[in-house]
Amino acid sequence: MTQTVHRRSPQKMAAASGLVVFAAVMLVIAGVLDIFRGIMGIADDDLFVATPQYVFRFDLTGWGWFHLILGFLGVVIGVSLFKAGLVARIAGVAIAGFLIIANFLSLPYYPVWSIIAIALYSFVIWALCVVRPETRAH
Repeated sequence: MTQTVHRRSPQKMAAASGLVVFAAVMLVIAGVLDIFRGIMGIADDDLFVATPQYVFRFDLTGWGWFHLILGFLGVVIGVSLFKAGLVARIAGVAIAGFLIIANFLSLPYYPVWSIIAIALYSFVIWALCVVRPETRAH
């Protein structure tokens, strides 16, 4: 049985690696912003809206710790994406998904930033999922 390797053009590989770098930078930036959002929540900042009838209501300090931890993980995984390994890409998609969920659940507390963050993390997931390594056919 022979094995064929399908190679991509250098332009496609450059575009693919550019998308991973884009995802890494966006994940680091958005992660840092989520860290700041977490610090604001822990400090009981007045920027957050009080929503007494919200189903997913948590203490503002609890939301702060949640965003702080997820933001830190986002930064760490974003930095690891610069090596463009498959495990880092999978972790990047996973943490971006968790951050989308966290921002959706905290939407009533800080609506404008939550929508912006959801869009940023959606772009990160798209950029990490669109890149495919060389495929091997048997």
